Amino acid sequence: MTQEELDALMSGDIEDLESLSDDISHDSKDDADIEEEFEEEPKELKNSSDKPAGYSKETAHHWPLPATNENKMVHQLDDVTKESEEKASEIFDLIENVSNELMEKEENLNSVIEVLESNIKLFTTLSEKFPDVEAFSTQLEKNTAALDEATQSLETLQSSGESIMSVMDIMQYQDIHRQKIERVINVMRALSNYMNSLFEGRIDDDKRVSSAQHILGDTHNDTASNEDIEALLAQFGN
Repeated sequence: MTQEELDALMSGDIEDLESLSDDISHDSKDDADIEEEFEEEPKELKNSSDKPAGYSKETAHHWPLPATNENKMVHQLDDVTKESEEKASEIFDLIENVSNELMEKEENLNSVIEVLESNIKLFTTLSEKFPDVEAFSTQLEKNTAALDEATQSLETLQSSGESIMSVMDIMQYQDIHRQKIERVINVMRALSNYMNSLFEGRIDDDKRVSSAQHILGDTHNDTASNEDIEALLAQFGN
């Protein structure tokens, strides 16, 4: 039954309710036949109607993702800021431990260098006083070589310590990036709250009148449901 027929019934143009009931039963039979035809259609056709026009595996990346907890933008940004802050804290702890170990090794090497320098002075004096004793000259050469290696190792440790300090300075930008993301989140939330306030109504949605399925002038051929017709007939019966 179309909306025009309902309008005619409401205005009193249709007096024979029995003929109207026959038409309704005939329409319900036609609807049952249509439902049977739809049931006989393959599942692929039914599923294809759920997808928007032009949707395919090749164009899926052009369509927005569903609004799930995994895809909500603010949720993801909050997770990014939280995880990045946690990981940055872990990295800083590791860097600090490495830096402390390097400083400790530098102190040990400085102690070793002092001992080697003292040995070199001793064996230099002994070699000058006892040039015929080969052991003094040999120990002098070994301590001199050891001093060179210890000095190079100390320079490497100092260079590594400076590199770690540079890494810590660079890691400071991570906190700046986190602050930028948080600022984006705040702007997004402010816009969301503004849009919600802008579209807010004075009437609750559950108290609103249901939308008409067919309005005069519509190009589609949607008709009133059987439940609507039965409810309308029940009103006339009362």
